[in-house]
Order: sequence, then structure tokens, then C-alpha cells
Amino acid sequence: MTDQFIQTILDKETEAIRNIPVDGSFSNCLDLIHEAVHENKGKLVISGMGKAGQIGHNMATTFASTGTPSIFLHPSESQHGDLGMLQDNDILLLISNSGKTREIIELIYLAKQLHPNIKIIALTGNLESELVEKSDVSLYTGGPEEVCPLGLTPTTSTTCMTVIGDILVSGMIKKIKFTKQDYAKRHHSGYLGQKARS
Repeated sequence: MTDQFIQTILDKETEAIRNIPVDGSFSNCLDLIHEAVHENKGKLVISGMGKAGQIGHNMATTFASTGTPSIFLHPSESQHGDLGMLQDNDILLLISNSGKTREIIELIYLAKQLHPNIKIIALTGNLESELVEKSDVSLYTGGPEEVCPLGLTPTTSTTCMTVIGDILVSGMIKKIKFTKQDYAKRHHSGYLGQKARS
């Protein structure tokens, strides 16, 4: 592996991040989450399959640790009883790069059966997808090409998803005026807990 190969990957990943559309969808998304969680006392429920699910799990724990109650719901497990985690005032954030992931599309149907008025946010790399069609707000990664030499492995797409998650978390921290003291109440151990209380 050459230095040029590494630099090429870094350049492509950086370009992909810079090409994430900055538009009203971020504010709309934050408004929906704020209404559901901080006004109506629901929670943010994030779901995704495979690598997208791993990104979603990280987003859920980061939201929860910064004052916005959130959980990760595995879309397959939702079909085996975990759908019971959903409540009337919750909001769904569904992640699928293709926007066609079968388990995610099925989750929309099942969630709507249980709670017909539940709001849905899509995070995807495909605006011409069923996921976008069935969602209230869509966040677009920009649809970057994967840096994986095969063009298959989720790499650049998951980088963009992670960055979008960071934007949402940071935006909500500002929106709810979450403080260092609030952070300390949720972090009792470890370096971050000590740093928050210093």
C-alpha cells in the first residue's frame, strides 16, 4: 500500500463529506426530534441493518448521553417482539444507504400498524427510494462512491452517515442548551466523567 493510495482515500472521503447537502432538512429533522422527545416526552428510535445499523447504534448512544433519550432498535429483532419498544410519542430515524433495505421497509409498515402517526426520518444515499417516499423528512449523504477498491463495502457512505449523526447530535445539544453539568450527570465513570466534573 503506497502513500499515494492512502492520500487518495483521504481526499475522496474528505470530498464526500464536503458534498453532503446543507439545506433545511437538518433543521426540519431536529425540529421533529425535539418535538417528539423534548416536548412530547417520547424517545428517538434509530434503526439500520449491517454497517448502517452499527452507525445507528453509535448515534443512539451518543444522543442518549447528551440529553436526548434514544435507543437502537434492530430491524430484524423488531419482527420478533422488540417492536414493543415503540411508544406513541416516539420518532424513528431509519438508516439505509440504498433506501431499499427490506428489513427497514418492513419496519416502517410494522411501526405504522402499531402507531399510525409515528414520524419517520430517513438517512440515505438514495433520494429516489421507497424509504424516502415513506418518510416525513430525509437526510441525504450525497450518494458518494465507496472508496473500497471493489466499490461494494460500506466505507465512504458510512463516513457520511457518521458525520450527519455528529451534526444532528451537536445541533440538538445547542437546541436544548445541554450543559457540561448535564453531561456530568450522565457520565459517572471514566475519563469523560472526570473531565465533565472538573
